[in-house]
Amino acid sequence: MRALLTPEPTLCFSSIQINSRNPNPSRTWTSLHFLNMDGRHRLLGLKESDTRNPSLSSTYRNSKLLKPNQTVLEAQARVCTGPTQTRPLSEEQTFKILTVRGELKDEEQVSKAQLGAFFAGMTIRANAFPEATQWSEGERCAMKKFCPLLVRALPPDVIFIADPEGSIMGLGSAVGPQFVGNGTSEMRLVGALREILAGGHLGYEEIQGVLKDVLTLKLEDGKSNGISESLLSAFLIGQRMNRETDRELKAYCLAFDELGPAPVADVRSLTHYGEPYDGNTRYFRSTLFVAAVRSCYGESSLLHG
Repeated sequence: MRALLTPEPTLCFSSIQINSRNPNPSRTWTSLHFLNMDGRHRLLGLKESDTRNPSLSSTYRNSKLLKPNQTVLEAQARVCTGPTQTRPLSEEQTFKILTVRGELKDEEQVSKAQLGAFFAGMTIRANAFPEATQWSEGERCAMKKFCPLLVRALPPDVIFIADPEGSIMGLGSAVGPQFVGNGTSEMRLVGALREILAGGHLGYEEIQGVLKDVLTLKLEDGKSNGISESLLSAFLIGQRMNRETDRELKAYCLAFDELGPAPVADVRSLTHYGEPYDGNTRYFRSTLFVAAVRSCYGESSLLHG
């Protein structure tokens, strides 16, 4: 999670420039370069030996990264989605998630990021989702039985995510309401998370401030910035589940525009017909970004605008 979200200190993310290089108006050649500030090409902070084409191979992830726990990952696919797409868990499935410890043979340890994302999904569903995608009866039964154990076993940042106002677990725990985080950056993140976990939205400047604080997970001296991975994953998945507004999406797109020169677009492998932008509230079509990333792997894409 850390390596996927965070580039090395010398890697520059900025706004994307797309230049037409073909005089034929029916076909526009475009592409993206991601450059290090020292001029060397690196793909999102990964070494060339650790990159693979994800459409052709499942081994493209950095070999140094631990794999996610598959049991929790499957649950995340069900509950960490939108208000209409969520598929509530049964009591048996919820029991399985709450008891998983990575102790079974061939089972990966549950990461802090997975804990943050899973409990953020559960909290937002309880607080803000429509009745059809809120907690099922099985989820309520399982959580009621496990709540006393969870309060004792989970770290304070995860308890905050699971019960920020002390009302979900039903034990009157003061951990969530009193949790403030460690350091200025994490305190800002916690404040934003309280709004997100309640199903709310943030302003443009608020999101930009949080992102600039937390998305440099490693400082120039190699030390961690101390931000909780559980809190960060809850922040990111929580905004997606709440269907971020146009101002929130804009804040994500422009968070690092101040850092270094804009990258140059000059790879002749991305073709589209029609406008790459459409009229919906998101403004930026996600398939265009996917195609741009594919072009970095040397894969061509055809987009229908």
